[in-house]
Amino acid sequence: MFSGIVSHKAKVSKVQNFNDFIRIHISTPKNFNKGLKKGASISVNGVCLTSKDNGITNLKFDVIEETLLKTNLKNISKGDIVNLERSIKASSEIGGHLMSGHIHFTGEVKKIFEKENTKDMKISISKNYSDYVLEKGYIGINGCSLTIGKVFKNQFNIHLIPETLKITNLDKLEEKDLVNIEIDQTTIAIVDTVFIYIVRGWKVPE
Repeated sequence: MFSGIVSHKAKVSKVQNFNDFIRIHISTPKNFNKGLKKGASISVNGVCLTSKDNGITNLKFDVIEETLLKTNLKNISKGDIVNLERSIKASSEIGGHLMSGHIHFTGEVKKIFEKENTKDMKISISKNYSDYVLEKGYIGINGCSLTIGKVFKNQFNIHLIPETLKITNLDKLEEKDLVNIEIDQTTIAIVDTVFIYIVRGWKVPE
């Protein structure tokens, strides 16, 4: 599990292509790998990946077709900047909201509104998940825990503060870029429960 508070940005140093997966090499910041064991779970752009080999300042990840199909890692290339977060411990402070690293869909950046120190963005919603994107709710974008702004029929707004722009790769986004989106699991559970019990009128069998 992750908190959605990105700890570091890192550069992709190499991408190897194989028949049914790719291997991503990432140059990690100083001390990020300290105490990290092989096989540890790392959030890379919000995607929970298993570390293959841990060097002092580098990590390797194998990414299979299913993950590539559902995330923006299919477009990753050498030199790209990714968001990183190590998995949280039971005693960790949850600064954002609990995230699994399992991406629901990719959204397209439709519009970027540049301000003096902040940015607003309009991002597309997959119609399969539109019921779960609610104004002021939580959402994970490239591994960042964010608050949803105004919601439209097939798009929603986010508002990025200077600190978020500084420590994440959201500052590098351009219009038409794809971002990884993870819907808050609590929101999914509540919406589905309301639909089953109220809209459908389903009752527990006696």
